[in-house]
Amino acid sequence: MSIFSKIKSAIFGEKGPLGSGHFGTPKADAPAPAPQTTAAQPAPTPTPAAPTPQAAPAAPAQAVDVEAVLSGIASKKGSDLNWRTSIVDLMKLLDLDSSLDNRKELATELGYTGAKDGSAEMNMWLIKAVMRELEKNGGTVPANLKD
Repeated sequence: MSIFSKIKSAIFGEKGPLGSGHFGTPKADAPAPAPQTTAAQPAPTPTPAAPTPQAAPAAPAQAVDVEAVLSGIASKKGSDLNWRTSIVDLMKLLDLDSSLDNRKELATELGYTGAKDGSAEMNMWLIKAVMRELEKNGGTVPANLKD
C-alpha cells in the first residue's frame, strides 16, 4: 500500500469517503431492483406521465471534512502535533512512519521534483500536496491547508 493510500485510509476509513469507515457514517445499501415481469404476468399498461420540471442533478455523496477528522484524532489522543503545517506531525498523528525514507517515497508518489533530502522545502510541499490529494479523493480541505 502506498504511503498516500495509508494516509487516506487513516482519514477516510478503509472504504473511503463514499463508504463506511471508522470516521464516516455507514451508507445505506442500494434499494433492491424491481422484480422482473414474467410471461405469466400481464405487462403493466403504460400511463402517460405528466410533464415534470427538469430534475436537479443528484447531490454528491457527503465529503469527508479532513480538518474536522484530523482535529478529532488529535483531540482524542490529547496531541499537540502541528499536523496543519508539518508532514512529519501529520504522519505521527496518523500513527504512520514519518521517516525520511517514507517521506521520500511519498514525495515520489505525489510528483515532487526537487531534492528529496528532507528539507523544509520538501516537507512544506508534501503537507500541501497531501491536502490537495485528499481533496481530489473526496475530502473537504480548507484553502489555507492546501495553498
